[in-house]
Amino acid sequence: MDSRELAHYLEATNGIAKPWLLVQLRLKKLQERQAIISEDTYAEELEDIYQDLMNLGEWWRGIEDEVF
Repeated sequence: MDSRELAHYLEATNGIAKPWLLVQLRLKKLQERQAIISEDTYAEELEDIYQDLMNLGEWWRGIEDEVF
């Protein structure tokens, strides 16, 4: 599945409201661009995505049945 297909899936399933799925989309888009960007740019963008993922924290506690 490429980033375009993943984006369509997220739209169709209301995945846009699920931040961890948006992280997956960002990772997929970065993976697709890896061959055309510098190693430094790749590392910076990967770190940014990682930080956003870590910032999600445990927001899901208590609402697991609703969001997973």
